[in-house]
Amino acid sequence: MNIAFLCVLIAGLLPYACATAAKWGFQNYDNHNPRQWLAQQTGFRARANAAQANSFEAFAFFAAGVILATLAQVEAQRLDIYAVTFVVARVAFIASYLADKANLRSVCWLVGLLSVVGLFVAALGW
Repeated sequence: MNIAFLCVLIAGLLPYACATAAKWGFQNYDNHNPRQWLAQQTGFRARANAAQANSFEAFAFFAAGVILATLAQVEAQRLDIYAVTFVVARVAFIASYLADKANLRSVCWLVGLLSVVGLFVAALGW
C-alpha cells in the first residue's frame, strides 16, 4: 500500500509544480496579487496555470479512490497499478498541456480518469 500512498503524495504536489512553472523566471511577477497576475497570462504560463487548476480538481477524486480501495482491502498490487497509472497519466497530461499538445493531453486526462474509476470499481468489489 505504500506505493499507492506515495502516489497520493506525488499527485498532491503536482499542482504546485504547475504553479512553479507558471511563475518561474518572470520578471514582472506580482506576488501581492498572484491570481490577478496569472489570470492575465497567455501561452505557456496560462497553460501551466490551467494545468495547476485541473490537477487540484483531479486530486480529490483520486485520493478518495485510493482511500476507499484501501478500506475495501483491494489487493495491493491492483491498487498500486491504478495509482501509478494515474500519476504517470497526470505527469504526461501536464507535460502535454505545457507543450500545447491538446489531443495528447485529452488522452492522458482520460487515462487518469479511467484509472480513478478503476479504483472505485475495485473498491466496490467488481
